[in-house]
Amino acid sequence: MKKKITIGNIAEQLGVSKTTISFVLNGKAREKHISESLEEKILQHIEKVGYRPNQFAQGLRSGKTKIIGMLVEDISDPFFSSVARQIEEIAYKKGYKIIYSSTENETEKAKDLIEIYRSRQVDGYIIAPPPGLEKEINDLLDDNLPVVIFDRTIHDVDTNTVLVNNYASAYDAVAHFIEGGYKNIAMVTLSSDQEQMLERMEGYIDALKRIKGVPLIKKVIYHDRKETSVKEIQDFLVSNKQIDAVFFATNYIADSGLESIKNLNLNIPNDLGVIVFDDHQLYRLFSPPLTAVSQPIKAIAENSINIMLEILDGRRSLKDKKSVVLDNTLMVRGSSLKRN
Repeated sequence: MKKKITIGNIAEQLGVSKTTISFVLNGKAREKHISESLEEKILQHIEKVGYRPNQFAQGLRSGKTKIIGMLVEDISDPFFSSVARQIEEIAYKKGYKIIYSSTENETEKAKDLIEIYRSRQVDGYIIAPPPGLEKEINDLLDDNLPVVIFDRTIHDVDTNTVLVNNYASAYDAVAHFIEGGYKNIAMVTLSSDQEQMLERMEGYIDALKRIKGVPLIKKVIYHDRKETSVKEIQDFLVSNKQIDAVFFATNYIADSGLESIKNLNLNIPNDLGVIVFDDHQLYRLFSPPLTAVSQPIKAIAENSINIMLEILDGRRSLKDKKSVVLDNTLMVRGSSLKRN
């Protein structure tokens, strides 16, 4: 049987003290004035030899498990997977591990996952919450557990938030259509009370007021069968032949919408201009490339995990709440070219 590797073994191999190894494992390298180069050397060696500290034993000794729980809508979504990956990378360098789960935007599932994370005694929570999670998040805060909410707001909860300006981004996207000569601009969005979706719809409606435009809004059900969404969007476009541009509120809605447009043999942008909220690297490869609202994924990830680490490392009080609002960027490409 393979001999278990201990902190003592690692200290001997690297020629440093066991205390130094412990400080690095507990994320206290900066606090104890351990250089970044030594911290990196220790972490790389730990990974190389396959040392696995007992997280729960550590938790009993230090009051920390060095684990952060993360809840997102759908970890397979390019936006959430990219944010989670960058958060995981930053956390790992600071001695923390991330465990994450998808809520599928279902409140009861999110509640169950929080209970599971509580049983694992995670140190903090980074959450993109579905509606109706106010009590559970406030319970975490009442128990002095740090919470960072990102991507969307949640009412009656006073905690740290990392958001983007959904209203301004949607407004600017529709204004871009208007400046390009489009007049009958539709929006395809979720049938949802999620705050970020409502903000995007509000931005769309207010931008249309510039040309006294009539809102044309199609709402589809979250994670409905794709065939159903495609058919509904297709019927919407057929029933409203005056539509000359469409603003899709998310990239996964756009997936269904683009299939609908293809099925109707409509040409982008000659027959229909297209803008998508949430950029994707493949959008540049479409013909024509798709104009999209690009969210600052790196900044979202860095702000979310850095706020959490500041609290966990004692550099920020639980009562010192921080709210960050980031700007998006409209990536203008061929799908929204000016009309003749």
